[in-house]
Amino acid sequence: MSNPLTFEVPIYVLAPLAGFTDLPLRSVVKKFGADLTVSEMLSANALAHHSAKTFKMIEKSPLENPYSVQIAGADVDAIRAAVEILNTYEGIDVIDLNIGCPVPKVVAQGAGSGLLNDLDTMQALLRTIKATSTKRYTSAKMRIGFGSDNGVDIAKRIEDSGVDFLAVHGRTRAGKFKAQVDYDSIARIKAAVSIPVIANGDIDSYEKAQYVLAHTQCDGVMIGRAAVGSPWIFYQLKHGVNDVSMALKQEIIIEHYDKMIEVYGAHGAVAFRKQLHSYSKGLKQASHFRDQVNRMSDPIAMRDYIVEYFSPHFQES
Repeated sequence: MSNPLTFEVPIYVLAPLAGFTDLPLRSVVKKFGADLTVSEMLSANALAHHSAKTFKMIEKSPLENPYSVQIAGADVDAIRAAVEILNTYEGIDVIDLNIGCPVPKVVAQGAGSGLLNDLDTMQALLRTIKATSTKRYTSAKMRIGFGSDNGVDIAKRIEDSGVDFLAVHGRTRAGKFKAQVDYDSIARIKAAVSIPVIANGDIDSYEKAQYVLAHTQCDGVMIGRAAVGSPWIFYQLKHGVNDVSMALKQEIIIEHYDKMIEVYGAHGAVAFRKQLHSYSKGLKQASHFRDQVNRMSDPIAMRDYIVEYFSPHFQES
């Protein structure tokens, strides 16, 4: 039986991020403190058409318990077909509908943030998921509006659809990823609905997470981009510590690298370069390190170099 989600204390959630929150990263943050991990966003149409690539993206680590799969779409039949396929997979606890992705090609299909302009369709999709799913929870991840803030109205409509909990990214679609996050809007949404609400948007440090939880009174925080370069943020939140040692950072980075090789084979070393660019930010001789890893593809040589570079002995000498 999967672990139930309890909201008695704040929960810490890894946000879905295309191209980043794959199985290796999710496995690592789960091991070091995340309460819930979410798959990369999956197209309901691709699932309904039995896309092998999309099926691959559903795969999870045994550590991911509970586990959420996020789907995007704007067509009730495609959403129903996608959920029926997800019902056949063991180990999924939550089916989440994306109501926030601002990417033009997604919005053009009426999906993601496009649903913020069509709340009737949004509700029909959520009710379809709720009625079709055999999983424990149905959830949604929304933005606070399309061009302007009508987040409370959107959230109430989501709640009326029977959703168990809600994540709110505190920007409108027009705000993309650059506008200031409106934590006041998230606080209003939290006060307006009775289901648990998870705050999302620019939560990039232990202190910021504490501020957002206090300011919004939310039931948890969802962290995306900050987790890519600093997955230890979940360790900090879980253990209530403001900082982590270089030794722990090294341990987490090596764990992540080893998972990449395990999942992707030798190609995992090349794919890990972009993660190493994030991990080395602000560290000693970072530009030299990046230059070196950009030329490396041998998994064993790269691992040795990562161990050496991120060692407390080198970084703190």
